[in-house]
Amino acid sequence: MQYVSLVPRPPLSELIDDLYYLEGTPPYARLMLPPMPSALLVLNLGPPFRIRPATGIGTAGYADGCVITTPTRAVEFGYPPGTRSVGVHFKPWGLAPFLGMPAAELRDLPVTVEQVWGGRAVAELRERLALAPGPYEMLALLEDELLRRLTETTGLGLVRHTSGVIAAAGGTVTIGGLSVAAGVSTTYLAQRFKALIGVTPKRLARTYRFAGIVLAIDPTGPVDWVELAGRAGYFDQAHFGHEFRTFTGLTPTRYVDARRRFLREHPGHALDVGPLPAD
Repeated sequence: MQYVSLVPRPPLSELIDDLYYLEGTPPYARLMLPPMPSALLVLNLGPPFRIRPATGIGTAGYADGCVITTPTRAVEFGYPPGTRSVGVHFKPWGLAPFLGMPAAELRDLPVTVEQVWGGRAVAELRERLALAPGPYEMLALLEDELLRRLTETTGLGLVRHTSGVIAAAGGTVTIGGLSVAAGVSTTYLAQRFKALIGVTPKRLARTYRFAGIVLAIDPTGPVDWVELAGRAGYFDQAHFGHEFRTFTGLTPTRYVDARRRFLREHPGHALDVGPLPAD
């Protein structure tokens, strides 16, 4: 598969990790995406793909693309052969200025891009993207569209700063300390987080802590779970195992087995940055 990534210019860079282009045949018919501290917007330019969230609502097809706020559980993606799309990896707070609704309404509930931006606008954007001569031109079009849609968002500075503190600490923070440092009540802070990110500060901290574990795992060698868990602040192995299953549906050892299978069957693949075979 071809994967092209571009970091947007300011002010988008304060909200977005990268814009990307993806094309080709997926390594597996179904991929499990572990939850990360990131929101996602995908504009689909190929055959519809299918998504099954962890909320038990079943698998659904997405022809125009999808929007997913910062997840709390793993999401299953079904990429069709010949998939082609452009997308945005938002920082946890970065989707809010483009959403037009409280993020908590979409918690673990993927929606189409049309439901967020409107059918006519999305159809026109997808047509312009499809006519672009190459990936970088497509990403430039997407960047321009995001700049055009950027809006002022109440409380964004507070949520962005506090989320940055959580990220810098790898999720090992006290929520009371965050609210005191921010000069607001824990209730108000939680309300702003749910409105702009979709989850509370506590849940975001748990996600950052889990992400730190996942990114620290080297599947090519033996894994010292005690050392990894302790470094992330899990001093109780039972709590660590329970948290891992909550986020992925897998035990830590089964997760590593799946990572190793991906490496063995598709070495050097563009998607080997977290997705796992789900079949």
